[in-house]
Amino acid sequence: MTRAVAKEGEPNGATAVPEEIKKEEMEERGQWSSKMEFVLSVAGEIIGLGNVWRFPYLCYKNGGGAFLIPYLIFLFTCGIPLFFLETALGQYTSQGGVTAWRKICPIFEGIGYASQVIECYLNIYYIIILSWALFYLFSSFTTVLPWASCNNPWNSDLCVDILNSSRLDNRTLPANATSPMIEFWEKRVLGLTDGIHKLGTVRWELALCLLLAWIICYFCIWKGVKSTGKVVYFTATFPYVMLIILLVRGVTLPGATEGIVFYLKPDISRLADPQVWMDAGTQIFFSYAICQGCLTALGSYNKYTNNCYRDCIMLCFLNSATSFIAGFAIFSVLGFMAREQAVPIAEVAESGPGLAFIAYPMAVTMMPVSQLWSCLFFLMLIFLGLDSQFVCVESMVTAVIDMFPGVFRKKGRRELLILAVAVICYLLGLLLVTEGGMYIFQLFDYYAASGTCLLFLAIFEVICVGWVYGNNNDLTSDFVSVLTGGQGANRFYDNIEDMIGFRPWPLIKICWLVFTPGLCLAVFLFSLIKYTPLKYNNSYVYPPWGYVVGWLMALSSMVCIPLYAIFILLKTKGSLKQRLTQLISPAEDLPQPKKHMAGLSELKRKGWSPPAQEVLSITERETHF
Repeated sequence: MTRAVAKEGEPNGATAVPEEIKKEEMEERGQWSSKMEFVLSVAGEIIGLGNVWRFPYLCYKNGGGAFLIPYLIFLFTCGIPLFFLETALGQYTSQGGVTAWRKICPIFEGIGYASQVIECYLNIYYIIILSWALFYLFSSFTTVLPWASCNNPWNSDLCVDILNSSRLDNRTLPANATSPMIEFWEKRVLGLTDGIHKLGTVRWELALCLLLAWIICYFCIWKGVKSTGKVVYFTATFPYVMLIILLVRGVTLPGATEGIVFYLKPDISRLADPQVWMDAGTQIFFSYAICQGCLTALGSYNKYTNNCYRDCIMLCFLNSATSFIAGFAIFSVLGFMAREQAVPIAEVAESGPGLAFIAYPMAVTMMPVSQLWSCLFFLMLIFLGLDSQFVCVESMVTAVIDMFPGVFRKKGRRELLILAVAVICYLLGLLLVTEGGMYIFQLFDYYAASGTCLLFLAIFEVICVGWVYGNNNDLTSDFVSVLTGGQGANRFYDNIEDMIGFRPWPLIKICWLVFTPGLCLAVFLFSLIKYTPLKYNNSYVYPPWGYVVGWLMALSSMVCIPLYAIFILLKTKGSLKQRLTQLISPAEDLPQPKKHMAGLSELKRKGWSPPAQEVLSITERETHF
């Protein structure tokens, strides 16, 4: 009895020692060492392959300079507001992509899970592009580029040397003739089969390139923001050096002017086509990494008082400017290639892998010192994709660690978690480097991380922050008035003002409330109405079960939002109104603006107490506030 009393009475007794040891074992969450690390990390994530191989193609296809009109409309009404919302959310809560939503509005935690599902798909298939680029880079270290001629073991009788046959009459060529670039891509690199039903064997060279890509990715992020923040100084800036070199080389080539005019020549009549507006909207979502949880995770490592508003505006303009300038680098080379072959530019213009692995390699074979330009181009692709990949993995790891800090925030656990993610994603990625893996890759790209999924998430994000967040404080209102009051955006503006010292431009709040959800809903519905099934290379039609797999991947992220809302409503105790009030209540340990702190003290003096959150409580240790 005496010993027990002594233990209870002594603050430094034996019972306190294990708790101190436990606290020592828990590692700090960490922060960026400087603002530049944050800026470069976000730039590395959002400025990727889509800037080089998607935007220029969409621009020429959808009316040249006229395409910039819908693009800029979506940039200011959807891109910047959502980009700022996700980044500010992470900085305000200091949490990853799942727990940040749990903190501000528990019923919408499903948004976080949906974004992580999309991120999982991206981690599996996006890095496959790096394995292709590495294969081409290694293949460039030869005296003659292997895709420059038809004198290779993998070439067929239908292969025609384009460089030496460009001036020939088309009637002298076989009807189904192919170029050495296409045969190198399909036969040497992919070993492409005749359909998804025939996967064939693993291409061991691509598997080794994929392994190398994952090893590089792992060591870029294995120490968290300490390592990521240093690596991005090189990986985020090096692609710009390569892009400038390729731009200067491109605009000095004969025929470059014709290519640039083709890229930007405006065709206002194209704006009457709804597909042009849909392409502009989806390009913004793809290019800005919106609704993937990455921006929230990266913002969560900022200092609370960081001016994230200025950072976001600057990064958005940098991203769009990079896309625009990349078009000059690409289309100047395509103009040169069209002139050399004496064909219209439209015949050589490609997007996606077709541009990177067929059209551009063909162009470099026509240049002096072609091996040098090939190496520079594929190095640029590798670094553009690399930081997008490892920041995406870092964001998913951040979300998992913040969900289970007691497990993963101990010494050595983070490295093991990243290793487990890398190994699992590598093994799953082996399916995509089989001989039929390209068909699976296209399913991932078309369905799993499609614009439809991102638009669906965006609608719920702005509804949550703009209309629902923080409305529970007015106890005199019923739940209907909560959803129609639109006070969530005002509350979030108060939080932002508390962080950065001033209120952002009112247009952003108006966008959260009206324009962003309206435009996202319109484009989302249009994408469903105008849906066309995927065809590989515009010719191969997938079997019905292939489309089922694709839609299952798409729905696997979108269903997280309604399913989690139903689950947590059923799990929470109390009447329906009590449950809803509890589940739209922000966590009590979130930083409160001074004006709200004064109002809260007044309410407590009148006998009010905040709603209990026993279902979704997050401890102070987990959030480090």
